Amino acid sequence: MQRIFLKAKIHRATVTAACLDYEGSLSIDLGLMAQADISPHEQVGVYNLSNGERFDTYAIAAPEGSGEISLNGAAARKGQPGDLIIITTYAILDEEELANHQPRIILVDKTNRPRPVVAMTRT
Repeated sequence: MQRIFLKAKIHRATVTAACLDYEGSLSIDLGLMAQADISPHEQVGVYNLSNGERFDTYAIAAPEGSGEISLNGAAARKGQPGDLIIITTYAILDEEELANHQPRIILVDKTNRPRPVVAMTRT
């Protein structure tokens, strides 16, 4: 049997821009993408802590070190600069893969700079 598990999350990122006139997506600082193992065009779940919106879109790379987190296209209607969001990715795992699975948890400060990585443990 395969089940869906959290692969990674960027926790409490601050939205830096909302660009309605764009084709759609979520721009994420390339350094954060690498740390969270998010690939360009990978599906991401976005949970807006500031207004309760939840939606799926795909990731695109913003310049590394920029701290950019931009809601683009229709996603720009789901939040505004200053909102706090959680960005997630998931993986489909079988029982064998699950035995060694540890999601990547990326904590960021108010300028979207990474803080120390914390590994979740299975209980």
